[in-house]
Amino acid sequence: MTRAAVSQPRPSKAAHSGPRNPAHAPDYLLLTSVIVLCVVGLIAVYSASYALGTAQFKDANYFIKRQTVSLALGAIALATMTILDYRVLMRLSPLIMLVALIGLAAVFVPGLGHSANGATRWIDVGPLPPLQPSEFAKLAVLVYLAAWLAAKGDLLHDLTLGVLPFVSMVGIVGALIILEPDLGTALVIAAITGTLFFVAGARLIHVLALAASGLLMFGVLVLSGGYRMDRITAFTSAEDDPSGVGFHALQLLVAFGSGGFGGLGLGVSRQKFFYVPGSHTDGILAIIGEELGYVGVFVVLALFLVLLYRGWVAVRDAEEQFGSLLAVGVLSWIAFQLLINVGGVTRLLPLTGIPLPLISFGGTSLILTMAAIGVLLSVTRYTRPAGAPAEAAPRPQRGGFPGFRRRVGPAIGGAR
Repeated sequence: MTRAAVSQPRPSKAAHSGPRNPAHAPDYLLLTSVIVLCVVGLIAVYSASYALGTAQFKDANYFIKRQTVSLALGAIALATMTILDYRVLMRLSPLIMLVALIGLAAVFVPGLGHSANGATRWIDVGPLPPLQPSEFAKLAVLVYLAAWLAAKGDLLHDLTLGVLPFVSMVGIVGALIILEPDLGTALVIAAITGTLFFVAGARLIHVLALAASGLLMFGVLVLSGGYRMDRITAFTSAEDDPSGVGFHALQLLVAFGSGGFGGLGLGVSRQKFFYVPGSHTDGILAIIGEELGYVGVFVVLALFLVLLYRGWVAVRDAEEQFGSLLAVGVLSWIAFQLLINVGGVTRLLPLTGIPLPLISFGGTSLILTMAAIGVLLSVTRYTRPAGAPAEAAPRPQRGGFPGFRRRVGPAIGGAR
């Protein structure tokens, strides 16, 4: 997405005031694509997990029951955020960010943090399933930085007042997540925030410098060894160790190859019988490919394209800058997770364990993704009506954070 593509003039409207455009129905095409993807996800999770559920929990329906509960909670979150005027989030953004930081730190508290597969990424809260604070952190960082960037205005170009505070905020969140360790989620958050920084109007040289430093840090973490280096080895030379580090990558390709064009049939996958690790989580697209073939995979990707396109329309037609930045953040979240997951399972990128949005098994991920889409739908409720003229010369206004000037309107990446 280029900055010019979203450099549409928007009416000057303070974030705390009533909507300039009357509220209308949300984007039903976007909502429909989300609903269909969720239904596909339920079917895929059941098909990919019943063997694992039987083997581990003596219950073939173990994972689908949990996913159904998560989907119901996610639907409530989506409906709530859709009805809520998204500009309320600007005032709440510091509190939301504080809660996210507390949650990220809480995973390291003995007795509260929950460990699995060598990582401590979850919190045990009573009878509830373990919660993953890093998923909430995606939404919190997105909302907080959208508000912060909208408030900064031209100060964003300043190294001391704009770039360094931005790097510090993202760095604290990223460091806590890397310590879990969860490099994949940290990478997604870095991509989301970097996109927001660029689209908000940061200088290209600053964006390139941040990207270069991020890649350097990523390289250092990978070369430090452990599971990260194993994933790079599996990506570059899986065939050298097909029963070891290369097993996961090769079995994913076997699943796709077995399905061919039309697939083996729904529920007929062989690779889900303990050949594809994480067949119901990050490897679920391979099982869809095996059972429904390239046709099924194409339909899933086409639904995501509809979602992303309608989200881009929301970015273009949003009432003011904060709404546009929120929409950009949600789109970046979904697009980068989609890219990383699809790239990993098709061996175009190293495997990272990133789930396929709305489809992979995972309670916290599903709930927070649907909440983020609810924010996007809220933005669509206040877009300019079709054919409505845009205000030609937006006025600088105070809003969001005391002491900062922000220009609501053409500043979303407008040419300077």
